[in-house]
Amino acid sequence: MTVAQTTAGVSRRPARLQQWWQGISIIFESRVATVGLSIVLFWLIIGLLSLFWTPYPPNSSLFAQNLRPNPTNWLGTDHLGRDIASRLMQGTQVILLKTRLPDGNIVIPGGVAIWGVLGSLLLGSVLGLNAGYRGGWWDQAIMQVLDALIAFPVIVLYLVVIAALGQGDLVVVLAITITGAPGVARLVRSLTLDIKTRDYIRAAETRGENVWYILFREILPNARGPLLVDAMLRVGYAIFAIGTLGFLGIGLPPPDPDWGNMVNDARAGGRLFSNPIAMIWPAAAIASLVIGLNLFADGLREEITRYQK
Repeated sequence: MTVAQTTAGVSRRPARLQQWWQGISIIFESRVATVGLSIVLFWLIIGLLSLFWTPYPPNSSLFAQNLRPNPTNWLGTDHLGRDIASRLMQGTQVILLKTRLPDGNIVIPGGVAIWGVLGSLLLGSVLGLNAGYRGGWWDQAIMQVLDALIAFPVIVLYLVVIAALGQGDLVVVLAITITGAPGVARLVRSLTLDIKTRDYIRAAETRGENVWYILFREILPNARGPLLVDAMLRVGYAIFAIGTLGFLGIGLPPPDPDWGNMVNDARAGGRLFSNPIAMIWPAAAIASLVIGLNLFADGLREEITRYQK
């Protein structure tokens, strides 16, 4: 009996690993997804490296101002004599790797863009599931509120949230959550309206399962494919949002460099023409990371659609 149980446990483990590998291998079947993933992994590795090493202290003015790229400063220096490569490396952290709590001394894993998208997915999924499955006045009330939020320009919502709560990493996370939740909710609602007509949902209702069990154990897992693709795209939107807020001077506060704020520093005071390199590098970083996420999402969507067929 013991031998049989051990054999069953061992056989179950490889089967689970095989399922994981089959899910991951879908990515590598698409050249587009593979290229996008390579770009994202490049910036992720840069961010991880910057946790332990940068060529120079990112916030120290150690060199002459507005230097062109040279063997000492690979990407040149900005208007304060700070090394651009070091600032670019550390700027990756706040987007992908760490978020500072309000007191500034406590850091939690996961970048501002990641937490903002996770927040919008959580809030949007709860609202969309309830609106799509329950219907009636639930659907009407939830969607009316979300439609009112969508009617506002996104930048206005960002400004309202930051003006009300002040600057900070968590405030930017909240702003991304509020602006992203309506789109997620509409997607989840449309998926729920289709999934709730399936036979396994009727079987769960016949068994007398709780509504929340049906929403999160029956419907949500069967909607994870489109949600995963949408999440990848929304990380790109969040990175653009962080860059936009940094460019306007209301984004992530010092001391960590912000790519959008680096672009603004290079532009302000006519420095764009005296040292365009200082603006080109952070702008290229934002563009490349967003393009990588979009390629990854597009390739993943194509492979998931082909796999389902």
